[in-house]
Amino acid sequence: MDFRGDFHMHTYFSYDCLVSPRALVERCNDVGFNCIAVTDHNSIEGALAVKEIAPFNVIIGAEIKSTAGEITGLFLQEIVPPGLSPIETIKRIKEQGGLVSIPHPFTGGGRSALNKSTTLDVLPYVDLIEGFNARTMNALDNRSAKAFAYEHQLPITAVSDAHTTRELGQTYNEFNGYDGSPESFIAAITDANRYEIAASKFVHVYSTLNKFVQKFRNFH
Repeated sequence: MDFRGDFHMHTYFSYDCLVSPRALVERCNDVGFNCIAVTDHNSIEGALAVKEIAPFNVIIGAEIKSTAGEITGLFLQEIVPPGLSPIETIKRIKEQGGLVSIPHPFTGGGRSALNKSTTLDVLPYVDLIEGFNARTMNALDNRSAKAFAYEHQLPITAVSDAHTTRELGQTYNEFNGYDGSPESFIAAITDANRYEIAASKFVHVYSTLNKFVQKFRNFH
């Protein structure tokens, strides 16, 4: 396969992550990634910083908090503000030629996921489903996401949702035929091979600690 990559990861431009853009690039190089999407919470600054220094393909993305849960935009030109309705969030992603991905669908345990009813409401505008999110602790939630994607004939991605560098490299996609365009990305992911390993439950502890560190830094 020509490409290996992961399409949901964070940098310190997210409120719950301490990874620098350079550290992210170094880790991606180490694990053989040559096509990634950086998807910080409500920000494309991390993705732009990574793209500036990475020797490989970087898709500009963001995990955007709508009024009903998170929606990921890929191939963004500008940030979509948080706090909009799901349909308005999606509209603004589409207006700039972006793709819409549903992150960690239907997950409980405090994660900011769209529920099934809302996902069905916006389904005509959805391009991708995260069929495997390594940070989803309940395997049933990932199975439900895959079943939903198969039922509605949507391409599936396998993602790490990494908030630490050590999470990168175990869950990824291998694919051919990507030329940098959103259209070729959809076609490539449709035929991709996915490799899926669940993260340790302790990754959520790290994210909680990261939030406190970020708050302390901002306070000072």
